Amino acid sequence: MQPYLFLAIAIVCEVIATSALKASAGFTQLWPSVVVVVGYGVAFYFLSLTLRTFPVGLAYAIWSGAGIVLVSAAGWVLYGQKLDLWGFVGLGFIIAGVLIVNLLSQSASH
Repeated sequence: MQPYLFLAIAIVCEVIATSALKASAGFTQLWPSVVVVVGYGVAFYFLSLTLRTFPVGLAYAIWSGAGIVLVSAAGWVLYGQKLDLWGFVGLGFIIAGVLIVNLLSQSASH
């Protein structure tokens, strides 16, 4: 269960850092820039801990898929970046793909 916790922390930190990237205005705003650097540092650290037990492909599929969906949600909430029907369809496919790889694929055994 601990690798899943590490992966969840990595995902949350990556989403926070990516969301702050817009607010950093090209690293011209101090505090959002600090959030970006610290967030990515913590995210990669916890991703590296996850990779001690998870196959890299599985960990990255979950991390990137969840990150895309959560950053899209954060963009909607924080910046008013709305999704249209096809945006939701695409995000649904990403979620489905992560679930298939994680739950059904033999190549993702862990």
